[in-house]
Amino acid sequence: MTLITDSGDRLDDLALDLDGRLVRPDDADWDVARTAWHLDVDQRPAAVAQVASVRDVSAVVDAARELGLTVAAQSTGHNAAPLGDLAGTILVRTGAMRGVEIDPDRRIARVEAGAWWADVTTAAAEHGLAALAGSSHDVGVAGYVLGGGASWLLRSHGLAANTVVALDVVTADGRARRVDADHEPDLFWALRGGGGDFAVVTHIELRLFPIASVVAGVLFFPLERAEEVLQAWRRWLPSVPDEVTSVGRILNFPPLPDLPPQLAGNSFAVVEVCCQLTEAEVDALLVPLRALGPAIDTVHVTPMTELSLLHMDPPGPVPGIGDGRLLHALDEDGISAFVAATLAAGSELLSAELRQLGGAAGRRPADGGAVASFDADLLMFAVGITPVPEAVPVVRAAIMSVQEALRPWWTGGSYLNFAEEPRTPDELFGEETAARLRAVKAAVDPTGLIRSNHPVR
Repeated sequence: MTLITDSGDRLDDLALDLDGRLVRPDDADWDVARTAWHLDVDQRPAAVAQVASVRDVSAVVDAARELGLTVAAQSTGHNAAPLGDLAGTILVRTGAMRGVEIDPDRRIARVEAGAWWADVTTAAAEHGLAALAGSSHDVGVAGYVLGGGASWLLRSHGLAANTVVALDVVTADGRARRVDADHEPDLFWALRGGGGDFAVVTHIELRLFPIASVVAGVLFFPLERAEEVLQAWRRWLPSVPDEVTSVGRILNFPPLPDLPPQLAGNSFAVVEVCCQLTEAEVDALLVPLRALGPAIDTVHVTPMTELSLLHMDPPGPVPGIGDGRLLHALDEDGISAFVAATLAAGSELLSAELRQLGGAAGRRPADGGAVASFDADLLMFAVGITPVPEAVPVVRAAIMSVQEALRPWWTGGSYLNFAEEPRTPDELFGEETAARLRAVKAAVDPTGLIRSNHPVR
């Protein structure tokens, strides 16, 4: 083995060897290559490898090991902030690997690591099938699934990580491996909810479901009715079957010209619903909420390809910060605390929401992975836009004020995909699971070559 004494020479060799491209700080497109979906995250790695194949990933891992660097994989760059300083890291961007293959007979999607959920939902819908997709079209499938995956079908079908049947990965030794229940079972367990700290994923195979459409939409109410509406939503939740997932939310729309005029610059209390029921059943279920007289009611039969519009997430990259926590059920005082803190934050927050859990989301399957269910009733997430650096501490303080107001109802845990501030493994996974994840990490990556936004050690 030749000893590499000049890292520049080794990176030159890597650049020539890749099917994709190696981008370095002196390259003209460096700033574009290193930019995450969250535009205010200033990623400055040693190099960016825009990989195009499994062979590329192995080559990057081998080069990093020889140079004493680390490797971090990233498809879109959602939730990039907790990665922290990347000075000694090669950032592996998988955006060129967006292939999706659907096996309609087996109801399986084989997805490359850089695919967005829009790629999967569109391909699956051609066969009348659906995946447990994220609420935003441009969220990367790999990162979402590795963190657990809370979809609009969460209460009926559980976490998306439970639908993974196999993964193809490259481990710290540069080997390409097939990981499933029969091959590398400990690693298979860790990758389903434990995050990306164990290997670089190149492909994921997911179960699909015969769902072509749902009844979904949003009930909008004037902001001044937030307390009344969200208290009614709280009282309504016990009547909701597992076929329904809902969100109670306060939204402050920015005054943007591409927004509908009835939304732009306005603020609302909203209830979002996704129902796998008939229209008549949904109409009956929504009677108590519609009796409040929503200003706008968009509930209708929704093809699965349009479900990513329901949550009204930004259509592309934005500067912003957010954070979330897992909560026990809120009583009247809990809703009042949430509303008061969110209204006090005002326009500093784009959104503060409470996502309904329970149902299948609270039932751990026997063959589940590291995070296969939530021991919680609600998932809170608050987010604000930070167009200038001076906005960051202001928005962060607003998020923390909402979290602090809900502290009496906090389970002590957080959901990895909604944890945009650094978290301890014990908070994300619990002590027992965190200890087992550390053991898997020690077995497959003893030197810590692979790194993720939420490391397990």
